[in-house]
Amino acid sequence: MIITVTLNPALDKTLTLPGFAVNTVNRVQNIRLDPGGKGINVSKTVKALGGRTLAIGVLGGAAGGYIKAALDAMDLPNDVVITNETTRTNIKIIDPVLQTNTDINEPGGPISEETLQAVWKKLTQVVNPGDTVVFAGKNPPAMADACLAQWICQLRELDVRTCVDTVGRPMALALEAQPDIIKPNKAELSEIMGRNLITEQEILSAARELASRGVGLVAASMGSDGAVFVTKDQALRGYSPKVPVVSTVGAGDAMMAALAHYTAAGCSLEETARRAIAVSVATVMCDGSQAAELDSILPLIDRVHIEKL
Repeated sequence: MIITVTLNPALDKTLTLPGFAVNTVNRVQNIRLDPGGKGINVSKTVKALGGRTLAIGVLGGAAGGYIKAALDAMDLPNDVVITNETTRTNIKIIDPVLQTNTDINEPGGPISEETLQAVWKKLTQVVNPGDTVVFAGKNPPAMADACLAQWICQLRELDVRTCVDTVGRPMALALEAQPDIIKPNKAELSEIMGRNLITEQEILSAARELASRGVGLVAASMGSDGAVFVTKDQALRGYSPKVPVVSTVGAGDAMMAALAHYTAAGCSLEETARRAIAVSVATVMCDGSQAAELDSILPLIDRVHIEKL
């Protein structure tokens, strides 16, 4: 099973707004609400791929209630801690005229030590050896930077695979705990390495360095240009097929979901990489942060080109 942990979820409010402009009145053409947060997005995609998943998270207020109801309505297994802090709302502005995607993300409320321990208890009660746990999303305010690293080490002792997709000091410390999979984009990888990565060779070298430091798989995504997939023994370059882009929200989370799902299924690195790109590409063809369905993913798999480096 793939268990996701989302400590700072969000209600994703996607606005379709042709000709979006600042310092003036904008008329929204369409509104879409989705349960969001990186871990929740991962669980949505794992379910769409036919995998077993459980979304563990922290919810509160009206937005949190909406997310909980939406997860239940889509039959997505979940177990959440309810708090007094209102879950944040993130606004995504899609402009079909300018062909832009703009994110306006709230920081979210602080999380208490009591809530963190409640999340950890829920996780340890359901996780089994061989499972995969995905920690995804930026830490909420007041959370200790070292918390995720400590959890990764404890889960390794239980023979549980771990995946991490966060930023800043928490990510740096999590890397020292040697997670099994990370999926930074170019900007996030630059932050991790402390230097601006511009060329594909620089991205590849950075991924190789992290793999040499004990990260099991580094999947460095480059948007529409594809991704590189690096372990201590292998390096692959994947190229994305060109498709019409509706929304880029959740594309990276979809790739993480595919990496976790197909790795757990025992697929080779090449097959995992090919399918991860196909899943991510199919996701950008969907509205809001909804997960792509298999019937849109399968035709894309053979269109993904993989090179060994």
